[in-house]
Amino acid sequence: MSRTSPTLRRRELSKRLKELREAAGVTAPEAAEALGCSIDKIHWIERGEWNRPRWRDVRDLLDRYRVTDERLREYLMQLAREGGQKDWWHPYRKMLSEAYSTYIAFEGDADELLTFELAVIPGLLQTEDYARALIRKGPAELDDADIEKRVQIRTERQRILVGDDPARLFAVIDEAALRRTVGGPDVMRAQLQHLIKMAAQPNVTLQVIPFSVGPHPGTGGRFTIISFPEEGSDAVYIETIAGELLIESEGVGSYRRAFRRLNAEALSSEDTIALIGRMVDS
Repeated sequence: MSRTSPTLRRRELSKRLKELREAAGVTAPEAAEALGCSIDKIHWIERGEWNRPRWRDVRDLLDRYRVTDERLREYLMQLAREGGQKDWWHPYRKMLSEAYSTYIAFEGDADELLTFELAVIPGLLQTEDYARALIRKGPAELDDADIEKRVQIRTERQRILVGDDPARLFAVIDEAALRRTVGGPDVMRAQLQHLIKMAAQPNVTLQVIPFSVGPHPGTGGRFTIISFPEEGSDAVYIETIAGELLIESEGVGSYRRAFRRLNAEALSSEDTIALIGRMVDS
């Protein structure tokens, strides 16, 4: 799986085109006139809502914005070509919300992920049997085929943690997630063993907040901070029964502060592995 998503290529292209339009002093109506389209299409392009960028549109906009730098033009045209490809989750697109699809794209391109889970094991660290049992008991009423599709999506997402350029994962989970039996004792034991195995990877850090801590900054619910190499482009993903939320730029700071406090109150990585090991042996 490529760590670069066509979705993110389209978003980058949209952002750059908007910046170039504004830098050139061209209004949205003037850009629309250059393409012979409506103003709504320009806004649609600049919001990153196109599925298949047309290279002719990109070329004509660059001409209108008087972009003569050949290297920049070629880079943006390459973004258009790559943005027109299909993401690996395209076959499942009908069952995925826009926010979740964007999150998968962000996740695949992230430098590091900081995730907190209050009640269950983080998705990137779940075994297939654990994920299957969890999805089956979830809020959505799904048939066996849809459950298997969701398990496949979750399994495919986990590939970002392996390979030549894996993402870094910092996971803090409440002890309740370890104590809650999902799928029966055998499934849960295998899940705990999998956590120990994953925590041994150099790019994965796992910590548990024990019950003895009492209330903590994460009692309000789960969240994941997606961090990118580019400064100021981080986002936060929040999953609820009503749907998913993706917070960009504004508001990320408060979640980072909460995660730092969670990190400080949690057991060390070594003590976390020791705790999970005792649970496996019990």
